[in-house]
Amino acid sequence: MSSIKGWAVSAAGRPLALTTFDVGPLGAEEVEVAVDYCGICHSDLSMIHNEWGNARYPFIPGHEAIGRVTALGAQAKGLSIGQRVGIGWTAESCMHCRQCLSGDQNLCASSVATIGGHHGGFADKMRAHWAWTIPLPDGIDLASAGPLLCGGITVFKPFLAYDIKPTARVGVVGIGGLGHMAIKFAAAWGCEVTAFTSTAAKADEARGFGAHHVVASRDSAAIKAIAGTLDLLLVTVNVPMDWNALLATLAPKGRMHVVGAVLEPIPVPAFSLIVGQRDISGSPTGSPVDIATMLAFAARHDIRPQVEMFPMAKVNEALAHLEAGKARYRIVLDAAR
Repeated sequence: MSSIKGWAVSAAGRPLALTTFDVGPLGAEEVEVAVDYCGICHSDLSMIHNEWGNARYPFIPGHEAIGRVTALGAQAKGLSIGQRVGIGWTAESCMHCRQCLSGDQNLCASSVATIGGHHGGFADKMRAHWAWTIPLPDGIDLASAGPLLCGGITVFKPFLAYDIKPTARVGVVGIGGLGHMAIKFAAAWGCEVTAFTSTAAKADEARGFGAHHVVASRDSAAIKAIAGTLDLLLVTVNVPMDWNALLATLAPKGRMHVVGAVLEPIPVPAFSLIVGQRDISGSPTGSPVDIATMLAFAARHDIRPQVEMFPMAKVNEALAHLEAGKARYRIVLDAAR
């Protein structure tokens, strides 16, 4: 039998405690990875507090893990011992349903999330299916790469899914953990980027990430001034907004794409969609191939999330720092500290 030692949550909202779990023998298609770094995502907080109602305790959070392959199941494919890999939101999918066979493994109804029942990356090691254990490209910065595996692919996926052109005018709502990466990807993609932020102090940072324009997201007049100009509006916030004003920023055939977990319903005025033939959509993370594509793009353009490093032993302090809204802009735990 095999054990995993990690920082686990025993009930909703409880502090994490160092715990050892007996996880049994390695599955035939599983990979075991020694964790070097693991990002903290706001989704970890949501699962710790059971905000979405699907957490299963106890579990070890963490789904932005960077590490080294230490063991391979008998039927694991394409990986080798010692290889540098990453594991994101999904730990496994069925690999035989229509979604899996068509390359949309992230939409598999039987997929298993890396956290919430399954043990994640705030640990000495973790496990995932070989297809979801993603080889890292040469040149990627290991210490900052973890957030790319969840936040990065979340904001990169719309560029792949909707064939966004380098000539597109892209707006990013929210300059936080997701939004700052979205700006970097959109700028490297070749787009003209407009950042929407409610914090005036972030304007210079947004420009530093690659934004060409900055708009105050609570200023209706400023938003109205750019009406009808954006081809893609990427919403990364999880709070209610002036949705009518934001929809009005879309050009004909423009798209508002939601990746922030807004818990309140978003009102959709039909005429805003009909008159300009506009779309509203959303997406989760991405398939293994999507993630590999995103990592290759990030390595080629040296796209690195802006991170703050904490020792893994101070994970509760790191979570409190995130919950207080102080993270600039992602937090990464260092397993060696």
